[in-house]
Amino acid sequence: MKVFTALYGPVDAVERARALRDAGASGVATFEGQHDVFAPLTLAATVGGLDLMTNVAIAFPRNPIHLAHQANDHQLLSGGRFFLGLGTQIRPQIEKRFGAQFEHPVARMTELIAALRAIFEAWETGGRLDFRGDYYRHTLMTPTFSPGPNPYGPPPIYVGALGPRLTRATAEHADGLLVMPFGTKRFLHDATMPAVRDGLRAGGRRAEDLAVIPEIIVSAGSDPADHAATRRLLAFYGSTPAYRPVLAAHGWEGLQPELNAMSKQGRWQEMGELIDDEVLHTIAACGTPKEIAAHIRDRVDGVSDTVCLYQPSPIGLQTLSEILDELRELR
Repeated sequence: MKVFTALYGPVDAVERARALRDAGASGVATFEGQHDVFAPLTLAATVGGLDLMTNVAIAFPRNPIHLAHQANDHQLLSGGRFFLGLGTQIRPQIEKRFGAQFEHPVARMTELIAALRAIFEAWETGGRLDFRGDYYRHTLMTPTFSPGPNPYGPPPIYVGALGPRLTRATAEHADGLLVMPFGTKRFLHDATMPAVRDGLRAGGRRAEDLAVIPEIIVSAGSDPADHAATRRLLAFYGSTPAYRPVLAAHGWEGLQPELNAMSKQGRWQEMGELIDDEVLHTIAACGTPKEIAAHIRDRVDGVSDTVCLYQPSPIGLQTLSEILDELRELR
């Protein structure tokens, strides 16, 4: 099993990437948080033996040309080991934090993928760039600004998705699906994968044409106190209406409006108390390295041989190494 794990800010990115590789990780991934999503990967590209992935770069505030150049450069720096993971985020974040447009996110993301492919093709072939869509328009690429063919080929385009419409569109158009971390085995198999199959059929594609990478929240430790941060994280996710379908799959949909009301009151610490053990252990892989590995294997069996570990707080390297060893033992 290939395992991506988190690379945080750029300050110690090289040292952490090297340590994660030596612990047995297959790749490192960054997310759009307190630091730029690309900068740590620029540094980690100097460390051999690791795949690199944005999981995810928020797409709509960025222009496709900017994204194409960043992805192409990281594909060069890494020797063909870069994966461009894109995400939509939610309307308040896009409109209020980024000051960008969010309307029609599925159609916008689908067109963004097409725009990126058109840009990559123009660079690869030297042909004319002539992309005209509803949201993006690119009709000029002079030789001065074209990097030319990438010796490793264009970087693959992955999309993070949860809802059925974006999941179907991703399966129809993208190279890979990044399954959101707030999820469960039931939701993955009963909601996500049927939408994937629908999208593949619509695109005339085969299962092997799409990589599916579930991201799983991991919480190590045998003491209940070890999982307090994970409970707060699940409460934060659960307060968002977009994640209500995951809770509804288990009959927990009433939890979402309760958490949402508490979030609007600023009761962030208290919200974690509503995440009981059943919710915690269904959504997150918790416990010893052996228990965590068993949860991961059970969830993704028949779906994927690659996962991304989401850590509410960084897992110690020794514990991470033990988790990876256990995953290999369960093969």
